[in-house]
Amino acid sequence: MYCIVDIETTGNGIKGNKITEISIFKFDGEQIVDEFTSLVNPECEIPSFITGLTGIDNDLVRHAPTLAEIAPSIIAILRDSVFVAHSVNFDYNVIKNQFQEIGHSFVHKKLCTVRLSRSVFPGYQSYSLGKLCSSLNIPLVDRHRARGDAHATVLLFQKILATPESDSVLKRFLNARSQEATLPPALSKLQYDKLPMTPGIYLFKNAKNEIIYAGKAKNIKKRVLGHFYDKSEKEVQMCRETQHIEYELAGNELVALLMESATIKKHFPVYNRAQKKRVTQYGIFQYEDRNGVIHLAFNKAAAIPKPLITFYSITDCREYLEAICSEFNLCPKYCHLQEHVEHCNHFRVAHCKGICRGNETVDSYNMRVKESLKIMLLNRDNYFIKEKGRTMDEDAIVVVQAGAYYGYGFIPKEISLGAMEDIMAYVQPQKETVETKRLVTSYAFKNQEKLILTENYTYNGSNDRSLFS
Repeated sequence: MYCIVDIETTGNGIKGNKITEISIFKFDGEQIVDEFTSLVNPECEIPSFITGLTGIDNDLVRHAPTLAEIAPSIIAILRDSVFVAHSVNFDYNVIKNQFQEIGHSFVHKKLCTVRLSRSVFPGYQSYSLGKLCSSLNIPLVDRHRARGDAHATVLLFQKILATPESDSVLKRFLNARSQEATLPPALSKLQYDKLPMTPGIYLFKNAKNEIIYAGKAKNIKKRVLGHFYDKSEKEVQMCRETQHIEYELAGNELVALLMESATIKKHFPVYNRAQKKRVTQYGIFQYEDRNGVIHLAFNKAAAIPKPLITFYSITDCREYLEAICSEFNLCPKYCHLQEHVEHCNHFRVAHCKGICRGNETVDSYNMRVKESLKIMLLNRDNYFIKEKGRTMDEDAIVVVQAGAYYGYGFIPKEISLGAMEDIMAYVQPQKETVETKRLVTSYAFKNQEKLILTENYTYNGSNDRSLFS
């Protein structure tokens, strides 16, 4: 048994959307056996542009029942039926969210007549209800009212069931493992099936072939599916607009992040927001106190004239200082990892030689501080990062010149490169931005064993000499 459903709403996304009219036809595969249609009081104002589209205004629903009042009738007619709608995820999720608000669960198998039509009636330019009805000679009366659209969808569903392949198509779509009901209505399942389960970037494109979202993933296919399961308003709207998905392999997460950032800065997709936020930078600096002790400290980079090294989160900044303290036996108090203490007692850095207790001379302590400064300044040198390539036959490289991100590339393992000039032949130059600098700086600090100096260094595909070894 099937229930073909259509709703009209106040048009405020998914979670903020309120139903103004609902129509349900119970269909046994051959004929309509029951019907429920009702206006619904949304208990909020209906925007004028919605009234212009549907003809439903505040006066029309003022004395209509609320959803809570008609919920028992909806539950009764939907019982033991498959929920069918045109662009099913929209109608289904609006009803589900409103049912949850009034204390009812809402779980049904579902079918999308957009996706079913794409499968059994291939080749049409548009699969909107109006265009399909026109192409298939289906009468559509009272467009953009729930009963008119629902009845037209019944007739469309009837034509779908009449096709020779309908049994196998419905069986596949109702199979929980098929993911057909989860995919956006305009997206071909073949496109989704071709997505790889490896690191890279993916691009959601609309009907005009415009990039509306760029993302990165360790597993492209799994991450893309995650978007389709996400029922937030932004995700649902984005998925409804998605008609094509393209991807590019990266081999590893770092290169995928850099690819994603470059794509966002080039195309400014409408649904990418994260990299539009302002990023606060933090810097490490040095100063000498009245006793001649050299301090290392950190602050917002904007407040430091010439930071020794810059980070894009205060956590990374503190972790770097902790590593420096441990490596050179420096004092957490004089590195400002502990404030307002007479003597240091840091729980992670316990190798201070006693400068804070008068057990070490200032000259001896300052000598180690100066050695640590050399390491910080070394970060401004030329190096590259070796990472996993897209295939077993190559390595990925990310190049840094004079402390600035230069670009990335892929080098065949069998090629022996003897100079930086040879490496550069495989590198795609990129613009350094605040985001890419943050990505490379953070990665370099956390993965120092993968940083390889280019001076006096011969790349042979296997050397792993670290920048800090």
